[in-house]
Amino acid sequence: MITATALAHPNIAFIKYWGNRDNALRLPVNGSISMNLDGLFTRTTVSFNSTKRDSLSINKQEVTGKGLDRVSYILDLVRKMANINERAEVTSENNFPAGAGIASSAAAFAALALASSRAAGLTLSEAQLSVLARRGSGSASRSIPAGFVEWQMGKDEADSYAFSIAPADHWNLVDCVAIVSSSHKKTGSTEGHAIAGTSPLQNARVTDAPRRIEICRNAILKKDFEAFANIIEHDSDIMHSVMMTSNPPLMYWQSATVEIFHQVREWRASGLPVGYTVDAGANVHVICLGDSAKEVEKRLRKIPGVSDVLVAGVGGAAKVV
Repeated sequence: MITATALAHPNIAFIKYWGNRDNALRLPVNGSISMNLDGLFTRTTVSFNSTKRDSLSINKQEVTGKGLDRVSYILDLVRKMANINERAEVTSENNFPAGAGIASSAAAFAALALASSRAAGLTLSEAQLSVLARRGSGSASRSIPAGFVEWQMGKDEADSYAFSIAPADHWNLVDCVAIVSSSHKKTGSTEGHAIAGTSPLQNARVTDAPRRIEICRNAILKKDFEAFANIIEHDSDIMHSVMMTSNPPLMYWQSATVEIFHQVREWRASGLPVGYTVDAGANVHVICLGDSAKEVEKRLRKIPGVSDVLVAGVGGAAKVV
């Protein structure tokens, strides 16, 4: 029996990934930029042995059906690369809510890609790991490298991977995640990506993506918070506009979500360095400078409908533990 354990962080996208040009390979219609979230993690152990079939346990609960199928798909890719046939036992745990717009699948498939490849005796490069993780969940490609990360859309399967544009200690940003719903969303991101093209707004969003990526990348590299906050809010609003105008329409926001938007913009206008972004869910990622994190957390907790606030700095790369 060969075993390996890996730990990976979820990430929050500042310029969003929404929609694929190839759903099977999860090749995105545009590039994206994110940061890993320190302190939030998925830890996954993979053991290849003589069992008859793959098994999956998440937070001590056995998972079958589609969830297990997605994991077996990655394991099949690894088995093929390593030229082995053994089935695997996969055990995984998160310390944050899954399926609620906090990129649980990103952390899960990044950890799975690293743990399964190591357990199979492979030593993959960071780019190869990013490609492997992407096959399970597009945003998982961004949870492999450290710190502030860009995922290039690439021309084909081999060059659509993520890389670090700045290390974790480059800029002291903090994500205060306002939890307004920890329940599992009815429509997952995979289904959402598949219908993105039904929105008449998607083409405009994709066409403009390179401009938004450049603004965001420059804002991070120059630590220009005002430019950064403006572009991440703009990008998030555009993605959700696509979701709401898809067929069928996706409305992830709740009333508390919208209230946070209004409050964050008022706070920034009054001088507090803060901006919002929302992934495919109701929870709001409120990004601020590290010095302001305690104040931002305190204010968020006072907003009706906010049940909790998770606070995370900039996280490192996926790693074997």
